[in-house]
Amino acid sequence: MIFSQSMRRSAFAAVAAILLCPAAVSAQQSGDAQPAAQAGSEDISESHLKAARTAVAAIHATDQFDGILLNAATQIKSELIANRPDMEGQISNMVDDAALNLAPRRADLETEVARIYARLFSEEELSQISGFYTSEAGQKLLTQGPEATRDMLRAAEVWSRGIVRDLRQAAFDGFRQMDGGQTPAEGAAPGQN
Repeated sequence: MIFSQSMRRSAFAAVAAILLCPAAVSAQQSGDAQPAAQAGSEDISESHLKAARTAVAAIHATDQFDGILLNAATQIKSELIANRPDMEGQISNMVDDAALNLAPRRADLETEVARIYARLFSEEELSQISGFYTSEAGQKLLTQGPEATRDMLRAAEVWSRGIVRDLRQAAFDGFRQMDGGQTPAEGAAPGQN
C-alpha cells in the first residue's frame, strides 16, 4: 500500500510537471511572463495570491499532504500505547486533541504553496490554469492522469528494454566486425588481435 501511494504521488508529480512546464515555457516565449525580479519578489498582491490559491485548489496540488497529520498521530499513538497499553484510551484522546490543535496549521502550507505558484506564474496564467482544471477536460485529466502516467511508465519500460536489447545487439555485431568475427565473450581481451 505504501508503494502504491508513493507511486501515485510520483505519478501525479510527474503529470503536474509535464502539464505545467509547457505553460511556463509558452508564457516566457510569448513575453507574457513577469520579469525575473518581479516574479521572485515577495510583494504579491492579494488578487495574485487569491488566483494562486484558486489554481492550487483546482489542481489539488496539496492533496498529497492531507494524510500527514493523521499518519503522524496514528504512529505516535502506536508508539505511546506500546509503552503503556493500559492507557490506550487516554493516549488516543490526548494525541487526537493535540492533532486537532495543530490542524489549523494546514492553512500555513496552503499559503506557502500559493506563494510559490504566485512567484512562478502571473495572475493571468493562474486564472488560465484554474479555468482549465475546473473544466470538464481538466477534471478528467486530474482523474485519468495517474492512470495515463502508469501506462506511460509501463510503455517506457517496455520500450527501454527493447532499445537496450537492440543497442546491445548492434554493438556486439559491430564489435564482431571490428574484431574478426569474435564476440567480446568469445574473443580475447580488447586490443589482443
